[in-house]
Amino acid sequence: MVFRYQKVESRRLLLREISQRGPLPRIDLAHRTGISRATVTSITAELLRGGLIEEVPRDSSGDEATRGRPRIDLKISGQAHLIAGLKVSDTSISMVLMDFEGADVALHEHEIAPRHYTPEALAQEVFDGLTRLAEKAGRTLCDISGVGVGLAGIVDAGNGLVYWSPSLDRRNVPFATVLSERLGIAAYVDNDANLVAMAEMTFGIGKNHSDFIVITIESGVGMGMVLGGQLYRGTRGCGAEFGHTKVHLDGALCRCGQRGCLEAYVADYALVREANSVGNVAQMAQTSKAVTAVLTAAKEGDTMARTVLERARKMFALGLANLVNIFDPELVILAGEQLQFDHLYADSVIEEMRKSIVDVDKLPPEVVVHQWDAFMWARGGAAYALEFVQDTAVEALQDA
Repeated sequence: MVFRYQKVESRRLLLREISQRGPLPRIDLAHRTGISRATVTSITAELLRGGLIEEVPRDSSGDEATRGRPRIDLKISGQAHLIAGLKVSDTSISMVLMDFEGADVALHEHEIAPRHYTPEALAQEVFDGLTRLAEKAGRTLCDISGVGVGLAGIVDAGNGLVYWSPSLDRRNVPFATVLSERLGIAAYVDNDANLVAMAEMTFGIGKNHSDFIVITIESGVGMGMVLGGQLYRGTRGCGAEFGHTKVHLDGALCRCGQRGCLEAYVADYALVREANSVGNVAQMAQTSKAVTAVLTAAKEGDTMARTVLERARKMFALGLANLVNIFDPELVILAGEQLQFDHLYADSVIEEMRKSIVDVDKLPPEVVVHQWDAFMWARGGAAYALEFVQDTAVEALQDA
């Protein structure tokens, strides 16, 4: 039993290393993992027989290309499995289908009504969208090995439990189970901002950093945090809830039900709500482009609109400074698809943050603005599910 466990763990470790670092030769695998060369040779042979990896000629040049037998590297076999990732937002579900190597196979945007869903109704929307996504690739749902789902709200990822989400009409929903039963495939649920951090760590600018924070500003405020190369969630799944840190005692009402949250001052709905209470901006804020209307009014000199944005900037800078003072990360990534609006990402906001952080004789953390489309969230979901699919795949291999 112990030998079997050790063998599975070695398979998992080598497959993960090839996935993250490949293509690379067996000797490098031994060096990076600390597993003996003989064991690496034995286990990679099992992974090859199982179709999870494949051999490819090394891209060599010069003398190396002409001496001895050709050098062989190992890489993930993209065709081994299909993995889906998705992000549920207010009006749509963004979806991506990836191969086992992490390459996009198909993309799909599934429109939904902006309302609170029963768990079963939202699962049906996911089913409909994933069915269409698979069809775009000439496949079916049965061909997908796993799906990673990002939701706004507070999520216990380890148990697939959604404590609260603006997308659902009730609390404490075992949504991973609901989804798995409806889809007929394994589903894994996490906070959407955590999956942005996963995407940045796997595909983005956080790939070469062991400690970084990702802040997202969309319809709400999210944060994903990587510490020591690992995604941090907290013991209850409530870690890194930046949007629900308190910045004002008995302050504005947040959609989570509490008062004084940062999100209640800087999120899209907060700007619109504030604009609705003042002057000429209120009329503009009733349109479907409410946030754009408020920002446009501010740029055109509307005093009340400028006041709304200025308070949001100050609150956001204060929140960022608190994060830096607590965690002292290498990198802060301000990410999202709405970065054409620079009211929270302007240089003046970052400078205001730096005035409030602990001053030492070292440079402050780097702050990077990373604009991407809605599918980046979905890719984070796929990256999350990929780890589970990899684990399941190595456990299913027959012992030699």
